[in-house]
Amino acid sequence: MKRFLTSVAAFGLMAGGAAADYQLTILHTNDFHARFEPISKYDGPCSAEDNGEGKCFGGSARLMSAITEARSRTNNAILVDGGDQFQGTLFYTYYKGALAAEMMNQMGYDAMTVGNHEFDDGPEVLKGFMDAVEFPVLMSNADVSAEPLLADKLAKSTIIERGGEKLGLIGLTPEDTHELASPGDNIAFSDPVAAVQGEVDRLTAEGVNKIIVLSHSGYGVDQKVAAETTGVDVIVGGHSNTLLSNTNDRASGPYPTMVGDTAIVQAYAYGKFLGELNVTFDDAGNITEAKGEPLVMDAEVAEDEGTVARIAEAAAPLEEIRNKVVAQTDEAIGGDRAVCRAQECTMGNLIADAMLARVKDQGIDIAIQNSGGIRASIEAGEVTMGEVLTVLPFQNTLSTFQVTGAVLLEALENGVSQVEEGAGRFPQVAGMTYAFDGKLEAGSRISDVTVGGAPLDMDKVYGVVSNNYVRNGGDGYAMFKTAENAYDFGPDLADVTAEFIAANAPYKPYTDGRISIK
Repeated sequence: MKRFLTSVAAFGLMAGGAAADYQLTILHTNDFHARFEPISKYDGPCSAEDNGEGKCFGGSARLMSAITEARSRTNNAILVDGGDQFQGTLFYTYYKGALAAEMMNQMGYDAMTVGNHEFDDGPEVLKGFMDAVEFPVLMSNADVSAEPLLADKLAKSTIIERGGEKLGLIGLTPEDTHELASPGDNIAFSDPVAAVQGEVDRLTAEGVNKIIVLSHSGYGVDQKVAAETTGVDVIVGGHSNTLLSNTNDRASGPYPTMVGDTAIVQAYAYGKFLGELNVTFDDAGNITEAKGEPLVMDAEVAEDEGTVARIAEAAAPLEEIRNKVVAQTDEAIGGDRAVCRAQECTMGNLIADAMLARVKDQGIDIAIQNSGGIRASIEAGEVTMGEVLTVLPFQNTLSTFQVTGAVLLEALENGVSQVEEGAGRFPQVAGMTYAFDGKLEAGSRISDVTVGGAPLDMDKVYGVVSNNYVRNGGDGYAMFKTAENAYDFGPDLADVTAEFIAANAPYKPYTDGRISIK
């Protein structure tokens, strides 16, 4: 816990201002995505053995300890969340929002904003979560008056008191949530800047001069909101899974990122960090200093024993899901490493077809799945969820984005550049065909590319779906890192694949020549 003490020491040095100064510690999380159990350094499952060896991160038990420790260092703290508690593991599949509500209540959250994934199962599940939690859930940039499940329940903002002062909290969710999730037809989302300013003005009129926005809108939107509004002191972010830090070389910006007089923070995702921002306000409610650092939830943070036991109890029924029959296949679906990393394979077609089918109504033309993410075959007969999770164990999420034909060609060349080595970057595809010649020099192996039956147009912009690992440059796909309109936080690839097999049961595996070898 030495790093915690360092943080407090820094706070103590900067907090010794005038007697009228008001100090507040803002503890925060975002994009937890049902990671109640510890995770690996790759954000996927982490075994009990690895956890015992100190190789795991996060989990509710570590967060519980860290929050308790952080509160012990200050007499004036709040705990807030930037949205997307829902979706990402079997815990959500089984419990929906119930376990998240239980854990957040025990940790003592003061407020959260609605993330787009809070609408994955419609307003009904969000309402159930809101009924269960003991704190306000907020969303300012949407009109819910026509949605009976949320009208008069989902507030735009709230006022809480802490240390004798009023704090105004405003919620913010993605303006395109109707495209990212399933909020239904009764909710209209609106511009974040106007929504926030409207709530700031209302809160200010009520005498509140310390205002915190809980924003599930992404680091870029947060900077825009900070620049184009007045009266916002702090923005606690989410949605873009951005790590802000003054010490981590992978950070996307400083912690906090200052835009004018507004301090912006975000703490990556999956419970891997607990954000800790120490803010000093003057008597007029202006920030005079804001310092802090996300605290990494590694093996140095002890796991709260009671929480460990509760999560283990909650995990027990998940074995039933792993054994649950989700579909039927009359033939084996081949995911053999030697095949899928060198040519079209039946498992590759299944996964790519499933990805494309899930987002085909979003202007997506092509699916690309790296064969390194395909870890097993499925035998003929009944297909269990456990088998699907064995094929796709990494908790990768669907990513949608736009690139030109020229970038697609570059991506395909990368995909076949190490085929002779059996590299995992080999691309299984849907919505397109291509040929390659492994005897040619890497970078010039691809030919005969078609999309939707038409030759690849190098200047045309195509919609692509892949997984978040590939979209963020994994397996050499660096050309996708700067893609336009990227969204990396869709549903879990294993869930998408299982649902596709079920919808097409009995599933008949096939190849159709979409990848040809010269």
